[in-house]
Amino acid sequence: MAKVKIGLLGGGRIGRLHGTNLQNFVPDAEVVVLADPFLNDEMAAWAESIGIAKCTKEADEVFADPNVDAVFICSSTNTHAEFIIKAAKAGKAIFCEKPIATEIPDIKEALAAVDEAGVKLQVGFVRRFDRNHKAVRDVVASGELGKPYVVKVCSRDPEGPPMAYVKVSGGIYKDMTIHDFDMVRYLAGCEVTEVYAAGTVLTDPGYADYNDVDTTIITLKFENGAIGVIDNCRTAPYGYDQRVEVHCEKGCVQDNNNLENQAFISTGDGVKSAKPTWFFLERYNDAFVEEEKEFIDCIINDKPTPVNGNDGLQPVRIAIAAGKSLAEGRPVKLEEIEG
Repeated sequence: MAKVKIGLLGGGRIGRLHGTNLQNFVPDAEVVVLADPFLNDEMAAWAESIGIAKCTKEADEVFADPNVDAVFICSSTNTHAEFIIKAAKAGKAIFCEKPIATEIPDIKEALAAVDEAGVKLQVGFVRRFDRNHKAVRDVVASGELGKPYVVKVCSRDPEGPPMAYVKVSGGIYKDMTIHDFDMVRYLAGCEVTEVYAAGTVLTDPGYADYNDVDTTIITLKFENGAIGVIDNCRTAPYGYDQRVEVHCEKGCVQDNNNLENQAFISTGDGVKSAKPTWFFLERYNDAFVEEEKEFIDCIINDKPTPVNGNDGLQPVRIAIAAGKSLAEGRPVKLEEIEG
């Protein structure tokens, strides 16, 4: 087929990242329209600068446009499920940034619309497309190291978000740890069955005002008998700390942080290296391009998407279980959470 024509919903930071990548690094795609309710001269100038021919404040214009084959939903979280339903009814393929929604009924309604329409849906869990994390998962999935025993994920942000964002984010588990809940499923190759979360406020007392935490450890049990641990903190002054490890029957596989450079200085006083890259735009931009290419390839070649609706649902169920565990001070089985 000709280039896949894309409608971009949302011209904020993540929308601009996807829009720029699609126009410059995904040759089989073309963004033909941008919709954002806060469209202004600056945003329109950005769109024009990367070759987007049309801008509008009305998302419904995108869904009604017969020239649009697929949408990239990069708008605020509270619009995701609504836009998925509208796009599905319009027969568009759908890429949606995480999460689909923060509540299970809303996710299930959106997924039902996708199933009924028979359109493709890919959820934006970008870390699966990082070459290092993928290499770890591929070793585990190959069976080379035998049965997984322990799955570990360390994810720490370089600095916390504004409190205005924390207020509406849904809390650390639905906002930040959601990526790690997807990653442990991806690495283990099966579903989580039980969660226990411990958390506290250490970096900024403002989190407590919104009944949230900034530092947390989550332990997990998996269907295959493995156990897991996720280590999160909202603040790591040395940079974006992103590491995974799977300890298995015959050995262990792990990756490490991407550094600002790979120069190591060795002297009599010790060995020094650069810090990890600062944040997700630097750390995962190659992975963003890869997930975009995969989505477009699935449309062109009519293949299943690599991160489907169920992959969007399960991390939210785990996040809800983690929040319940933290509040009640006990392990929570996933069967307690609507699915």
